[in-house]
Amino acid sequence: MSLAGVSGLVRNVSLRSVRVWQRNRDVYFVTWKTNLFPPLAEPILYLLAFGAGIGALVKEVEYRGEMVGYTAFIAPGLLATQVMFQAFFETTYNTFVRMHYQRTFDAIITTPLSLEDVMAGELLWATTKGTISCAVMMVAVSFFGLLHYPHALLIVPFSLLAGLLFAALGLCFTGIVPAIDSFNFPTFLFIMPMFLFSGTFFPLDVLPVWAQRLAWLLPLTHVANVIRELGLGRVPRDLGWDLLYLAVMTVPLCLLGLHLMRRRLVK
Repeated sequence: MSLAGVSGLVRNVSLRSVRVWQRNRDVYFVTWKTNLFPPLAEPILYLLAFGAGIGALVKEVEYRGEMVGYTAFIAPGLLATQVMFQAFFETTYNTFVRMHYQRTFDAIITTPLSLEDVMAGELLWATTKGTISCAVMMVAVSFFGLLHYPHALLIVPFSLLAGLLFAALGLCFTGIVPAIDSFNFPTFLFIMPMFLFSGTFFPLDVLPVWAQRLAWLLPLTHVANVIRELGLGRVPRDLGWDLLYLAVMTVPLCLLGLHLMRRRLVK
């Protein structure tokens, strides 16, 4: 992708992309019972199972030189995975359905919206959906007293950045997969390993050094690290490196996702 191509993509994105966001929001409000509660129930079940089950065996874990309750350790990690799953699956399976089966994009681009507006709207909506799910789960987690306020309030604006990253990642895969079944490859070869080995359920220090280095290359590791520190009521200086990593990753992934989707749809 040349600089001229990048410039063209950016120029074709306008505020009209908000109309796509509004369209998806309206559909979400109509079907909110099935879109919100089942995905929300899964991480809460994880929290209850690991907190009451493993948490009864492992009372505390050492994290950054301090002893932290095991349930308080995994709760922020589950918030991070909630953002990842909601944003990623929105721009993979749901975007693919709108593009390929419902032909929604064909109808939208007959209006003054450009193709880039449609894709930008998809990214905006997936980011919003990840943030909504994270905020709702924060309310549930707060009933267990597992988040420290007011620092934890910063998790909501941060989840916008995290959601945009995973939404852009999902859009990249949607731009190249030949069929909807092909999403099994990125889901089980990339998303699930991140879910298990990004410090969600245990501190990375217990892993071999080579595995720790691999884990720090994964975006979910940085997202979980930021949310965990904010959830514990701390803002250490090195959190800036996590934010820098996520910001640097997000911009090119957004551009690549727009490019791949345009290449797929314009023949």
